[in-house]
Amino acid sequence: MTSQYDLLLLGAGLANGLLALRLKQRQPHLRVLVLEAGARAGGNHTWCFHAGDLSEEQHRWIAPLVAHHWPHYEVRFPQLTRQLNSGYFCISSARFDEVLRAELGDALRLNQTVACYGADHVQLASGEVLRARAVIDGRGYQPDAALHIGFQTFVGQEWTLSRPHRLTGPVLMDATVDQQGGYRFVYTLPLSPTRLLIEDTHYIDNASLAAAQARQNICDYAARQGWQLETLTREERGALPITLAGDFSRFWQHRPPAVGLRAGLFHPTTGYSLPLAVSLADRLAAEQQFSPETLAPRIQQFAQAAWQRQGFFRMLNRMLFLAGDADQRWRVMQRFYGLPQGLIARFYAGQLTLADRARILSGKPPVPVLAALQAILTHPSGRRASR
Repeated sequence: MTSQYDLLLLGAGLANGLLALRLKQRQPHLRVLVLEAGARAGGNHTWCFHAGDLSEEQHRWIAPLVAHHWPHYEVRFPQLTRQLNSGYFCISSARFDEVLRAELGDALRLNQTVACYGADHVQLASGEVLRARAVIDGRGYQPDAALHIGFQTFVGQEWTLSRPHRLTGPVLMDATVDQQGGYRFVYTLPLSPTRLLIEDTHYIDNASLAAAQARQNICDYAARQGWQLETLTREERGALPITLAGDFSRFWQHRPPAVGLRAGLFHPTTGYSLPLAVSLADRLAAEQQFSPETLAPRIQQFAQAAWQRQGFFRMLNRMLFLAGDADQRWRVMQRFYGLPQGLIARFYAGQLTLADRARILSGKPPVPVLAALQAILTHPSGRRASR
């Protein structure tokens, strides 16, 4: 059986889900089909973003996806505790799935395994062939030798407590915990007075994380906070890529149209991908021509502009991963969170000014000077780093 569509989107993750929603808002006449291998859209994830990451219009159109939001958040380090009065937002995969099902209807097909695909067609494992003017792959991060990366790995557990936790906002980083061989912190989202998402998070050199140890860390942390864990309702695990260096041209050579983590579109230091996914969805939803010949260059131009803006962040990542002892990496982040709130907001949004960059690098570095310089100039493979 052969079908004809304007656009086939492989994967109903964050980037493709946002793109499908924006296309329906802006060009409802288009024949778009989203194919997801799993039983629901969005998988088992939590996506968060800061108020300053998006424009007012972008906040407006993704508002139905937001499950929780808070007016402030907190960070904790051995020598610094600070509340930042900046909005923070959370999209749960459950809300994401609910909205996509309601908005897309038959344009979302679940439990669909892709056997192979080309520029204008997809063959499913069932043998069915779907044809389209173009195909976009949004099925998550795929390792590529052109990118040299570390990882932000985590295990997150959603707990119901026997008594209220008394948090008034998220704790994005509590790095007062034992570091365990890398930059480690606990991330906590208060989802209700008695419900918490608690994540044990590590910035480490590879994507492996001892899940059993992470689960024990979560229980130990909750006990220290005086939280009585009652019912575990959900667990998620992840490894977000953190870019240290790379060859952009090589990464994009012969790459078919892709979005999200598969296209390398994420904040190089935090791993957050939602702001870039929203911006690219806006860009593509304004297009009139959907073909591999038009889409691939458009996405590559968008990605190249993001890559050029992110060079400073990759340099900071090399300082975090390559300079000094792994158990002392928290000092880099502690110093950063002592900077002005506006600068921190622009950092998360990927919109640092020249003055911001100078401010981040000024003063006494939190790692040894020689090690910091070597990290800035050295490629993870031992060669001189490129942007």
